[in-house]
Amino acid sequence: MASHLKNHLPGQKSSKETTPRTSTTQAPSNPHVDLDPKYDDYDFPTTAPETQSGHPGHTTREQDAQVYQLRQMLEQAGYTERLDTLTLLRFLRARKFNVEQAKTMFMDSEKWRKEFGTDDLPRTFDYKEKSQVFQYYPQYYHKTDKDGRPVYIEQLGNIDLTAMYKITTADRMLRNLVVEYEKLADPRLPACCRKSGRLLETCCSIIDLKGVGVSKVSSVYGYVKSASAILQNYYPERLGKLYLINAPWGFSGAFNFVKGFLDPVTVQKIHILGSDYLPKLLEQVPKENLPKQFGGDCECEGGCALSDAGPWQDPKWVKPPKWAKHSPPSGYGEKEATGGLKAEAGVIDHEKLNEGVQNMDVGERKAGQVEQGATPSMASTANAHA
Repeated sequence: MASHLKNHLPGQKSSKETTPRTSTTQAPSNPHVDLDPKYDDYDFPTTAPETQSGHPGHTTREQDAQVYQLRQMLEQAGYTERLDTLTLLRFLRARKFNVEQAKTMFMDSEKWRKEFGTDDLPRTFDYKEKSQVFQYYPQYYHKTDKDGRPVYIEQLGNIDLTAMYKITTADRMLRNLVVEYEKLADPRLPACCRKSGRLLETCCSIIDLKGVGVSKVSSVYGYVKSASAILQNYYPERLGKLYLINAPWGFSGAFNFVKGFLDPVTVQKIHILGSDYLPKLLEQVPKENLPKQFGGDCECEGGCALSDAGPWQDPKWVKPPKWAKHSPPSGYGEKEATGGLKAEAGVIDHEKLNEGVQNMDVGERKAGQVEQGATPSMASTANAHA
């Protein structure tokens, strides 16, 4: 163990390399990822396609040592799940490779997963009211962008919480969000990696702001803030690009103020577009993959929002997700069995939700996130996947 760490200390060369590796704009001559056979059982590419510091295949020797140090600390604390290299690198990047802060973030995430029942949700949660909820608040993954990443689409203009809470509850909406993020990690992203032939860890998000006004923003703020806190605190480094389309007048100016509180790396991923968004959006998303309502050519049978179309539905690229290992025999894409996570439609525990928001606020402050004065579709949305 000591010798393994020694081989990764700054100034020492790994046995796998004979020349220094850098994380500058020029790609290393032999990019690689130091994999751990105990945890890293990937069956898809593990080198990031773009040369960015701290990303798989483009790490420094010091960063390799920090991955090893973080894993060792977590093992000593009793953790055995999600200690693979790609996951640890995401947590380290989210905390600028501060190992202690990454450790705290990881442990907070594991605590939340246990309390929320996250590991079981993909197998047990049945969001039977999805089609009804989507009439007011569509949130879905649909095919891929030109880089091969999953495209995530969200429409805020028709949100009506009064009507939605007659159909579902805020708790069930959050559980569905978590299920979709678990499925993003597996099987969506692995299927996209296999099809594209390169490592993909992020998604391309499209947030449609058409019809969004101040009244709607304020009414949905509690839910969106809770959702954003979950994404930024427990699913770090998942944003590839974010397109805010049909942005109302004055939105760009407001965002110019907000972005001063955001990480510069995150700001570079965000594009604020008005009603003339299509040419810019088509630079990233193939027209045949973009739903027709946004100017694309895609018209999925039954509607794009409910199709879940993408490589993760193609037997050539998809494999059973790891979370399905202990579930009853049923292929991904079939309706999951309903488990013990039921909630009566139309009943919302506001006290519990507010408590959750307050707890998440603490997590945000610890992470150094500043959202004061921002709408959910600005700082919260931007930070959600960062």
